[in-house]
Amino acid sequence: MKGGVAGGGYSGKRRWKGLVIGVLGLVFLSMLVPLLFLLGLHNGFHPPGYVPEQRSSPSIGVYGTRIIINASNMSGGVGSKRVDDLVKKFAPTLSKDILKNISHKAISHQAKNETKNVNAVHNNEQASAVHNNEQAKGYSVPPHDDPQSQPIENNSKAGDSAQIIDYAKGGVDQSGKSCELKFGSYCLWREQHREDMKDAMVKRLKDQLFVARAYFPSIAKLSSQDKLSREMRQNIQEVERVLSESTTDADLPPQIKKKLQRLQASTAKAKTFHVDCNNVDKKLRQIYDMTEDEANFHMRQSVFLYQLAVQTMPKSHHCLSMRLTVEYFRSPFDDTDSSLADKYIDRTLQHYVIFSTNVLASSVVINSTVMHAEDSRKLVFHVLTDQENYFAMKLWFFRNTYKEATVEVLNMEQLNLDNRKLYLSLPLEFFVSYSIDAQSRTEYLSTFSHSHYLLPEIFQNLEKVVVLDDDVVVQQDLSALWSLNMEGKVNAAVQLCSVKLSLLKSVLGKNSFDKNSCAWMSGLNVIDLVKWRELDLTETYKKFVTEVMTQEGVNEAAALHASLLTFRDLIYPLDGSWALSGLGHDYNIDVYPIKKAAVLHYNGKMKPWLELGIPKYKRYWKIFLSREDQFLSDCNVNS
Repeated sequence: MKGGVAGGGYSGKRRWKGLVIGVLGLVFLSMLVPLLFLLGLHNGFHPPGYVPEQRSSPSIGVYGTRIIINASNMSGGVGSKRVDDLVKKFAPTLSKDILKNISHKAISHQAKNETKNVNAVHNNEQASAVHNNEQAKGYSVPPHDDPQSQPIENNSKAGDSAQIIDYAKGGVDQSGKSCELKFGSYCLWREQHREDMKDAMVKRLKDQLFVARAYFPSIAKLSSQDKLSREMRQNIQEVERVLSESTTDADLPPQIKKKLQRLQASTAKAKTFHVDCNNVDKKLRQIYDMTEDEANFHMRQSVFLYQLAVQTMPKSHHCLSMRLTVEYFRSPFDDTDSSLADKYIDRTLQHYVIFSTNVLASSVVINSTVMHAEDSRKLVFHVLTDQENYFAMKLWFFRNTYKEATVEVLNMEQLNLDNRKLYLSLPLEFFVSYSIDAQSRTEYLSTFSHSHYLLPEIFQNLEKVVVLDDDVVVQQDLSALWSLNMEGKVNAAVQLCSVKLSLLKSVLGKNSFDKNSCAWMSGLNVIDLVKWRELDLTETYKKFVTEVMTQEGVNEAAALHASLLTFRDLIYPLDGSWALSGLGHDYNIDVYPIKKAAVLHYNGKMKPWLELGIPKYKRYWKIFLSREDQFLSDCNVNS
C-alpha cells in the first residue's frame, strides 16, 4: 500500500511540474513572437526554396523569373556534380563572371560542410532541384548594376548559404549601364527601338559647342584661369569653323574626333570651378533664344521651299516640253485633216475637255479614259493650253496615238472670240480648314476658273461636254454619263458635303443661299451647254466676279464666290462612286474606295508627277504613263 501511494504521489508531482513548464513555455512564446515581428527578425527565416523579395530587382510575370542557386549543404562529389549540372543548365543566361563566382562559392562551402549529415544533403538537394525545375519554366531575368542585386548571404541556423539572384540581360543604354527588364522600362524600349541617327557626329559637335559656350563667359572672368580660357576659346573657334563648312558627317575633316575630345576636356575642366550659376543660366537662355529664332527661320524657309516645289514644274517635265517644242519647229508636219475637223464638231460623239499646261498629265488623263472605254472611236478630246506649251502639246499628241480616239489641241490665246484677248486659267483649288466637335479638319475645294465659263462660246456647235481636270485618272468606262438625265440642271458634279455653304459665309458674303447645301467639286463634270446658253450663266458669273472685285479687289477667292453662286440650285449631284477626291493631300484613304471609284482626283498640292506626291497613290497614275517615247528617256522622266 505504501509503495502504491508513494508511487502515485510522485507521478502526480511530475504531472504538475509538466503542466507548469508547459504554461511557462506558452507564456514565453507569446512574448517572443511579437518581439520577433517588432524587430523584423522574421525576414531571416524562410522555408527551403523561398526567395526574399527585393524592391530594386522585381520579378514581374512572364518578363523574368529569378534563378536561385543554393551553395550550402553540399558535400563531396555530389555537390560538385550538382554545381556542374546547374552551370550547364543555366549557361545561356548566366555570364562568365557569375558562373565563376558560383563555382568558387560552391567549393568553399563544400570544404566547410564536409562533416554535415549526408541525409540532410540529399533532402536539401531534392528540395532545391524541385525549386529549380519550377523556376526553369519561366524566362530568365537579367543581371544589372544595382548594388542590392549582389549575392546575399543568409545567416540562418540551418547553416551558411549563398543565394545568387541573376537576371537575364535586358539591354545596355548609351552610358554602358544595363537596362532592367521590367514592364514599362523606358531604357529597354529605347534600346529596342533605337534608329541610326543621321549625321550623329555633327549633332554631337553642336551639343558640345552649346555647353562650352555657356561656361566660357564665366571662366573668362576668372583671372587665375587665363590658360583654360584661351584653351576653351581656341576649341570653340575650331569647332565653329568646322560646322560652318560641314553640314553632314561626310563633310567633316578626319581629325574631328580629336577636336571634339579637346572641347569636351576643356568643358569638363570648366565645370570643376565654382562659377556664378546666374551667368551660366543667362548664357544658356541667350543661346536658347538664338536657337529658337533659327528654328523659326528654318520653318519659314521650309514652307517657302515647299510652296516653290509645288508650284514649279519638275526639271524633267520642263526638259520634255522644251525638247518637244524644238523638235516641232525642226521637223514641221502637216496636221490638217478634214476628217478630224468634222469629228471636232460632231454632236453624236463623246467630247471631253481638258484645261492643262502639262503634257504628261493631260496624256495620262486621255490614256486612262481610252483604255477603259468600250468604243474608243466615239471619243474626242479637246485639250486647251497656252501659247508656251501649245507646240509641245501638238507634237506629243501627233507622235502618240490612243487607240482610235481623236485629240484636238487648242491655243487659248489664239481663239477669236469677239476679238477679245484670252488667257488660259487652270482649275482653282482652295484650302478650307474648319472645326467640328473641337476637331480640326481640312479639305481642298476644286472649282472652275475663268476659262471654264467660255465653254459655250468655244464649242458653239456642241450640246454636251464632260470636263476633266488634268490631275485625274479614269478607272472605268464613262459612256454612261452621256445618257444621264440631269433633270434640267446645268452641271453634274460630285458634291463635298463635309463642306456646307454655311462654312463659306465669309466667301459668299450677304448673298442668299441655302446654308445646308453642299459644295461641289470640279474634276469630273458633265456640262449641258444648251441649258447654259439659255440661262446665260457666263454673264451671271461675270456679274458676281465684278461684284467681288469692286468690294475686295482682285483675288482668287472671287472665282470661288462667283462659281458657287452662279451654279446655285443648278448642280445635279453625281453618286460619290463616280469620283474620289483627296489623293493629293489625304494619306488615309482606304484601298477599297480607290479601286471602286470610276475617277481618282489628285486634288491638293501633292500631285502624282511631283516628288512630293504621296507614294502609295502614285502607282495608279504611273501605270498610264507612256514609257516608250524617246523624249521621256532623254529627259529622265521615267525615273
